[in-house]
Amino acid sequence: MVKLNNYEDRFAALLLAWYNENRRDLPWRGVGDPYKIWVSEIILQQTRVSQGHDYFLRFMERFPRVEDLAAASEDEVLKCWQGLGYYSRARNLHAAARQVVEGGGFPRTYEGIRRLKGVGDYTAAAIASFAFGLRHAVVDGNVYRVLARYFGVDSPIDTGQGKKYFARLAEELLPADKYVADYNQAVMDFGAMQCVPKGPKCGQCPLCESCLAFRDGKVQDLPVKSKALRVTERYLHYMYIQAGGEVALFRREADDIWKGLYEPFLVETAEPCEPGTVLDSDLVPPSVRDACTKKTLLCTGVRHQLTHRTLICDFYKLEMPDKPADFGREVHWAKAGELSGFAFPRLVAMLLERFGLS
Repeated sequence: MVKLNNYEDRFAALLLAWYNENRRDLPWRGVGDPYKIWVSEIILQQTRVSQGHDYFLRFMERFPRVEDLAAASEDEVLKCWQGLGYYSRARNLHAAARQVVEGGGFPRTYEGIRRLKGVGDYTAAAIASFAFGLRHAVVDGNVYRVLARYFGVDSPIDTGQGKKYFARLAEELLPADKYVADYNQAVMDFGAMQCVPKGPKCGQCPLCESCLAFRDGKVQDLPVKSKALRVTERYLHYMYIQAGGEVALFRREADDIWKGLYEPFLVETAEPCEPGTVLDSDLVPPSVRDACTKKTLLCTGVRHQLTHRTLICDFYKLEMPDKPADFGREVHWAKAGELSGFAFPRLVAMLLERFGLS
């Protein structure tokens, strides 16, 4: 463990002073409402503050109380979440809202908060400290980066041992109880605004004189990760099927990305296919192939980047006078002008908008 000596007091004091001058004015700060704080923290997982800000406001307008969220359908929640990605967050948020209501109110201890579905150590610590002033340190990507650089820690942040090390260090750095919430906000804001991953503002940094990474010229080397991110490719062939003014939609039920969202008829292949060939293959049900009177390739090779996957998509429009007898899966027929009421993955929403089909 790093020998802190008086570093902890100096570190916290400098951060709090910086935060007093640079804190961001955000709608979920200073409210003391654990529900709003919780929603904001879930939204901000894997999401930039600039994007999450408007989603938070819309979510609060639609579901102002935890009881409103608990009473909503999953489709309503996913529609409100559309475009944020990582949709398991929305499903977990919905399930946890029902836990809160069934339990008679929002839990007021770290352990109780941690038991909510989808709430991990970081989120529980954030809610506990921001809403209830409890003494728990937050450790997210921003905190890892700030602590690793300032204290010159080269323990990998993506290993069990490294995570435990940083968790202990973060707890030791907490200031007096009355400053815990501001300190947690400060270290996260500092990582998001000052000590950023690339091009950190070291020349204007109040911590640079005592920052070990700055002293040793290792700012860009920290924090350390032991594993390189492996990105896989998936090949999607979407077919917008229209029959008699209605469009065929399918709800994703498998435990995969976009579970619970709607999409056009989809064929996924392990390898790329020549445009159009998939339409005449056995991957498309005979009832669809036989009923189709007009086939249009709208676009091909559209790339959509997710954290661990690159989606490569071809998009077709199939027109037919009558609805096919069998798709081999449950189908929802919607009027062409009513698709805005469905929650789609961002990729699908962009394709529908691009070709005026939404």
